[in-house]
Order: sequence, then structure tokens, then C-alpha cells
Amino acid sequence: MTPLLLGHRGTPRLHTGNTMRGFQAALDAGLDGVELDVRRLGDGTLVIHHDEQLQDGRALPEMVAADLPDYVPTLEQVLGWAARTGAYLNVEIKYERAWPDDRVSRTLDAIRAHGLAGQVIVSSFNPLILAAARRHAPEIERGLLYHRSYTFGPLDLVPPVLRWLRADASHPHHTLIDGALMAQARAGGWRVNTWTVNNPAEVIRLEALGVSALIGDLPDTLLASR
Repeated sequence: MTPLLLGHRGTPRLHTGNTMRGFQAALDAGLDGVELDVRRLGDGTLVIHHDEQLQDGRALPEMVAADLPDYVPTLEQVLGWAARTGAYLNVEIKYERAWPDDRVSRTLDAIRAHGLAGQVIVSSFNPLILAAARRHAPEIERGLLYHRSYTFGPLDLVPPVLRWLRADASHPHHTLIDGALMAQARAGGWRVNTWTVNNPAEVIRLEALGVSALIGDLPDTLLASR
């Protein structure tokens, strides 16, 4: 099965990450869609940005929609674009606090409103966010992000947490993936989507192991799988 190919925050080696220009460039290059990050402003506006601060140092929680520079899209803008283009989205809800806030329900409601429930997977490093997503919109797929250096607990907790979440996919860093992990995923019934893959040989290795999605910065590198 051919894996989905997703631009990590768009095409960040070519354009500023998490921008409409970068997202469109990923599609134009032949990728299936993009991975992106959801945060919120002080007025509640949901925006697409990786860090809590802009490059000029302004903190997103202290801003309102009118303060946004043109290059920072809102969630609504990106979902509208995906509905028009057919782009697949991996929507990461950033870990801002331990307990989920209304970003979860509002993000899922917006995905539903744009008719994208079958075109999106929601991911997070925080299992509580994904548990809240399952309760609010069980029809929208969920994937648990993890890596050795930033995980909610020991790696051997990942399978039971995936089962508890009824997750559709695990999202391990690519360096964690081997035959044993793939066998564990098949036994558990979840797909494996991986990040951030920027080496052609690693793309080929992961495709041979049977991963379901590859997320990377370089479209040409990801396209080595095809």
C-alpha cells in the first residue's frame, strides 16, 4: 500500500512553515496533504502556528485576530482550503496545558462543518486531548504522537494508551520504527504515521516496513517512495 505523503508544516525548507503558501506548494509538488499545528489567540481565535510566540516575540495568547500578520492563517482558512483542494490534513493540537481546553471541541466542530471528517486525522502528544476528541467526535480519526525525549511516560506504555484511546494510528518519530513496532501495530489494529523523514533511504526503509504515512520537510525526498 502506498503511504500518504504529507508536508511537515507545509514545505518549511522552501517557505515559512504553517503558511498557506507552503501548504499549496506541498500539493503542487505532488504530496497528498500537510501536517499543521493548532494554537489559539487570547480572543479564542484558532490559528495555525507551531510555537507559542511569533518570530517577532509576540505571544499568541496575548494577541487577538486583528493582530495577526498575513502569513499566519486561521484554522478556518486552512480547512476551507482543504475542502476546495482535497488536501489530506494531519491536525496537531499543540500541548498547551495538561487538561484539554475548548480548542479540542472547537477544532473538531470546524472539521465537521467543512465536511472533512474523512479527510483529517487529529494528533497530539497529550493523550487527554485525544480522549476528549474521541468523546466529542469519535468519527474523526486520532493519532498519538511520541518520541523518546518527549512522551507522556515510558515507551512501553504506548500500546495500552493507544488501546485506551481507541486510536486509529500511532505517530512515532521515524527513529523508533522497526519490524517489531510494525508487528505490534498490526496486532493492535492501528496504522503507523511517522515524522520528520528527510532522507531518501529512510523513506524507502519505512515504506518497505509498511508505514501508512510519511511526514517530512522536503517534497522531493518523500516522493522517493513513488
